[in-house]
Amino acid sequence: MCETCGCDAGTGAGGTARLTTLPAPDHEHGHGHGHGHTVTLDQKVLAHNDDLAGRNRAWLGERGIVALNVMSSPGSGKTTLLERTAADLSAGSPISVIEGDQETLLDARRLSAAGARTVQVNTGTGCHLDATMVARALAALEPPDGSTVFVENVGNLVCPALFDLGERARVVLMSVTEGADKPLKYPHMFRGADVLLLNKIDLLPHVDFDMTACRDAARRLRPGLRVLPVSATRGDGLAAWYDWLAETRRAPT
Repeated sequence: MCETCGCDAGTGAGGTARLTTLPAPDHEHGHGHGHGHTVTLDQKVLAHNDDLAGRNRAWLGERGIVALNVMSSPGSGKTTLLERTAADLSAGSPISVIEGDQETLLDARRLSAAGARTVQVNTGTGCHLDATMVARALAALEPPDGSTVFVENVGNLVCPALFDLGERARVVLMSVTEGADKPLKYPHMFRGADVLLLNKIDLLPHVDFDMTACRDAARRLRPGLRVLPVSATRGDGLAAWYDWLAETRRAPT
């Protein structure tokens, strides 16, 4: 059982989390080579999480690697955003993804096809990634020095907010199909955000969503929070998102 959130993460004493590494496609030939490999990991959930997160941060910093923890509720569009980001930016700078899901390789395959070297972490019944999982995933992923690593956390607005993974910054994503009061209902998640992406703005004409109320609620929790309206499918606002990524990469650690 997870000592913090009470979930049966499937990674306690005698439990396992599963990692599967998928290579990015060969851009010259248009396909990847091989089928990756799967590693079974025995680990205790939350064992020295904060200490290991600090070690992750130091390891990443020594190599000039920027890690970003991407969090949202299920269906907000994390994978679509990262798929589009990898397709648009990976040719200029290597992008890797640690993909967290309870089961399947579906999202990891999408991200690999988009140009990102990807490792899938399947948590079983677990509702979040922790620093131990990320450390093992980084070892399997072997991201190049000076690159960007996105950690796509398990879809959940509660537990992932509690776990430091060693990331440079936290990206919170929500869609306009969710309630504008979501920041007030899940304050810990939004209070810890470094940027908030309001996704699926192409659907605004069809949903009842108060953009101003949502932005104001988030900024009451995190004054000055950068809020970026985007459509990951249509491309609206992605230039501002890419500018934020560039600023974050240039910022001193």
